[in-house]
Amino acid sequence: MALVLLPLPVLVAMAPQSFAGGGTRRWFGRGEGQRAEAQAAKDAAATAFYELDTAQRDLRISIETITAVDNSPAARRAAQGYEELGRRIDEVSLGYITAVDSHDLDRDEVDGAAMSRARADLVRAKDELDRVKGELDRFAQGLGPLLQGAETQLARLAPAVERARQALLGASNALDGVRAQGLTADDLAARLAGLAPELTKLNEGAGQHGVQETIRRADEVLRKAEEIRTEAARLPERAAEIDKRLVSLRTRAQAITTRAEKVDPILSELRRRYSAACWQDLQQVPEQAAQSVRQAQVKLREAQQARDEQRWADATSRLGTVRALLDGTDAAVSAAGDRLQRLDAVSFDRQKEVERTRFAIRDAQRLAMAGRHTPDPRHAGPLDDAVARLERAVASLEGRHPDWWHFLTETEAVRETAARVVQEIREARGTAGG
Repeated sequence: MALVLLPLPVLVAMAPQSFAGGGTRRWFGRGEGQRAEAQAAKDAAATAFYELDTAQRDLRISIETITAVDNSPAARRAAQGYEELGRRIDEVSLGYITAVDSHDLDRDEVDGAAMSRARADLVRAKDELDRVKGELDRFAQGLGPLLQGAETQLARLAPAVERARQALLGASNALDGVRAQGLTADDLAARLAGLAPELTKLNEGAGQHGVQETIRRADEVLRKAEEIRTEAARLPERAAEIDKRLVSLRTRAQAITTRAEKVDPILSELRRRYSAACWQDLQQVPEQAAQSVRQAQVKLREAQQARDEQRWADATSRLGTVRALLDGTDAAVSAAGDRLQRLDAVSFDRQKEVERTRFAIRDAQRLAMAGRHTPDPRHAGPLDDAVARLERAVASLEGRHPDWWHFLTETEAVRETAARVVQEIREARGTAGG
């Protein structure tokens, strides 16, 4: 076949088609402009789709953070709202994918009308994506307080667990320290061993037991381990304190025994010099004192045994019983000597006791009249009764065998009445002044 040479003007006229290849798209004209617009709409829709997908992933992380920590109604509503929003996202995403799949913008034979439809579908898909993206953004903003609370809880999780582990280690080291001093601390060791299951659950993590429960467990383990460590650290001091109390209470029991032996002579003197009413209530003091001291010595031996066996709580309890027994015995033994001393003093000079009591009454009467023309009946009545009671007590001393002890108890009761009235007046005036 011969090569035919064409004129230059003809070659120039054919150039746009022949250089591009037969049947290729045209690069100029209305159709290509529509294709470009459709492609721009497709690119914009793709961007909107990407932004929505990214925002949904971020929101999912926020929801997972909240639900991992918070089981409140608000958190449950947030999770439900996220699910509903997810369904709308799926719908508009499907609409976008359908629009993209329905229009092949790269095919040469697509006409202008098809390009317009493609552009319209893609713009509509983008608008739907943007609309749902706006809903998602508003929903995410509403999660602010819930998310902040959840993140705060999560921020506490790791430090709380670590503090619990360190507290357990500290308690274990403290136990080792007191054992090195010869103290067994078996009860503390048992309490520490009882925390082992809790440590196992802490190690299993929040994924299995929940964030809030794990934090609660960590705080509880921390508290109990700190108690064990503190008690272990104080154990040597506690042992020394118990030893000191054992010695002190033994010495006191011996001293009270010696003093109790002097009660019988005091009772003899009371019986010889005063009426029966003055000493009858003291008759059983020697026997009761001896019995109490014997009980105290038994408890002391039990306390010593508990200390030797390092049963610290039992030792402390027994020592408390010993102290109570000796306190009561000491008071009873002292009462006999005090009774004789007071009876001797009042029988020698009754007027001193009478004047002391009258002074208390007059002092209360002056306060009751301060700033008043007449006293308040609530105060005047008890004071008038106190005056009469004192007069009866003085009159009761007439006779061959006066009951001096009754006289002393009556004057003491009168002074207590006066003191009570004074207190009531001051409280009433303090309230009124306030």
